[in-house]
Amino acid sequence: MTHRLSPFAQDYSLIIDLRRSLLFWYERQGRDLPWRNQTDAYTIWVSEIMLQQTQVKTVIPYYQRWLVQFPTIKDLAIAPLQTVLKAWEGLGYYARARNLHASAQIIVRDYNSLFPENLEEVLKLPGIGRTTAGGILSAAFNQPVSILDGNVKRVLSRLIALPVPPEKALPQLWTFSDELIDPQYPKDFNQALMDLGATICTRSHPSCLLCPWMQYCQAYNKGMQSELPMRESSPPLPHKK
Repeated sequence: MTHRLSPFAQDYSLIIDLRRSLLFWYERQGRDLPWRNQTDAYTIWVSEIMLQQTQVKTVIPYYQRWLVQFPTIKDLAIAPLQTVLKAWEGLGYYARARNLHASAQIIVRDYNSLFPENLEEVLKLPGIGRTTAGGILSAAFNQPVSILDGNVKRVLSRLIALPVPPEKALPQLWTFSDELIDPQYPKDFNQALMDLGATICTRSHPSCLLCPWMQYCQAYNKGMQSELPMRESSPPLPHKK
């Protein structure tokens, strides 16, 4: 079942306005994070993996210690797995550390220790999905590869007043994210989109009056921002006597 997403998809001037207003906001309000303002694919990749299912404030000290212990892809690749897991201790979801280690060994073996710049090759690395690949390629190489993490799903769902839970409209949301990304400034655009979801368009009590997209947001204009994105209905709990 398909849903016509929004009037934005057919209105290029509106897309231009959305890009411009978001980048203007980001220039003034974007977060100052240690993995920004650099182009080293390895350090950006480490940050992207650590940020999966973990908050920024928790990640920062781990990220800084990690790069002291494993400053390059080669250093990570030759380290014993137990050393890598010990450095990860406390971050949880340990498969992320195992995948980082395995991917580093593949990159050393197959790519001369240089992180690949091709989307298909990046997606073959363990632990890297489409959003993580987009985050790395846009931030490290300024490639216009879109993202769709939890924050971005929420922002886009509210922007277009998505009438179904995001998980039921992923192909359409990916298409919308592809159309929105600024081809000239994809790095800043993706970072801005994540910041917007993390700091303004939050899950509860979004700060709509501070949002650069307020005037365009269909959820805000319909007074539905607290109801969106829609949630999957969970099956009723079994009642036993």
